[in-house]
Order: sequence, then structure tokens, then C-alpha cells
Amino acid sequence: MPASKPFVYSAEAEVEDLGEGIKRQILGYGQELMVVKAWFEEGSVGYLHKHPHAQVTYVESGEFEVTVDNDVQLLSAGDSFYIAPNLLHGATCKKAGVLIDTFSPCRQDFLEG
Repeated sequence: MPASKPFVYSAEAEVEDLGEGIKRQILGYGQELMVVKAWFEEGSVGYLHKHPHAQVTYVESGEFEVTVDNDVQLLSAGDSFYIAPNLLHGATCKKAGVLIDTFSPCRQDFLEG
């Protein structure tokens, strides 16, 4: 699997509209790591799901009700959360904001479309 370019400029990197108030931008990746920026409009929902990747998410801005393995917490700018592989998780945006997601290994499914 190829890696991203060493330098990724936000103004040039594609922003993918996922619908329902969520947009995503891949900031960089290699086989073992991926960083993604996600914008959420107020009320948008990252539905409960799970995947085999470990994930750490940093709340850059906004306010999110985050569920990780049946534990629900309200997080805001500067907070973060960890998701072990295959744990059910999701987020509801309470105030419009941005999440920075880090995945290990890389989310190949994000690169495929």
C-alpha cells in the first residue's frame, strides 16, 4: 500500500462530503497509521459502529456526546477518547465542531472510496 505524500496541505487535500452533516479530509497515512479530520454540523450523528482498527480521537472544536462500549460522555474542545479494536462506538454532535481521528493500522476502506 502506498503512503500519502510527506507534506499534505489542507487547502489542496480533498474534502469528502459524507452526507448528513459530516465531511472528511485525509491528512496523512502509511500502512500502520492514518490521520483524518472530520467536520460535524450540529445534530449530525456518527452512528454506532465498530472496526478492527485502534482509534484515538481529539476534539478540536465543538461538543460531542461520545459512546464507547456503552459508556457515554460529553466531550468538548481539547478532550480526546480512545477506542480499542472492535469496540462499538459513535458520536452525536451537540455543537458544530471538528474531530481529528487517528487510526492504526490505516483505514484502507477510506482510501477506496
